[in-house]
Amino acid sequence: MIFGFNTDVKHENTVYHVQSEARKADLLLQTMVFVQGHCIGKYGSSYAEQLSDPGFSEEHIHELLKKQHREIVDVVKAGSVDQFFREQTEIRDAEGESLALTWLNSDEPLVERKLTMRILVSEAGIAVDGALVTSRLQYPAGVPIHSQAVSEGDGRVELELDLARAERIGQDPVVFVRATHGERSVTRKYRLKA
Repeated sequence: MIFGFNTDVKHENTVYHVQSEARKADLLLQTMVFVQGHCIGKYGSSYAEQLSDPGFSEEHIHELLKKQHREIVDVVKAGSVDQFFREQTEIRDAEGESLALTWLNSDEPLVERKLTMRILVSEAGIAVDGALVTSRLQYPAGVPIHSQAVSEGDGRVELELDLARAERIGQDPVVFVRATHGERSVTRKYRLKA
């Protein structure tokens, strides 16, 4: 079983509470920083990419979470927490390079049981041109449905998803979106409402 981490860190006259937990349903490691009970920032990393590794285990998730927690504690101790949260706005792969995926139209309604996911691929806040973006739409007890596209000069890409099957079986599907560019990659898991 994976447990979270909680650490109080004093920097100058401020006490920061750093809290990290694994959000297993979303395949995310999340670290939040609080001051006097108010969240001043959160950082997340995805471990969806590592699930395909046969040696991946809960112990590995625990070690990734511990490492991430320690890194944020060090950022707070160094007094650079505000700068860190300004620079870390996207979720990246745990142990991965700096590619990031941002779903731009997450609240857009379905049109004829189809969803066009508009995704932004970036690296350190700069749009990535030519990244291969694939989606794997997974239904419970079903065969995954794939689509792919290549990001444009502005880092944007559109993926067409047909959700008609989800409506027929009455369950919300899950989509894994992966972007690769050179040796770098990032994978995110999204839950869709059909």
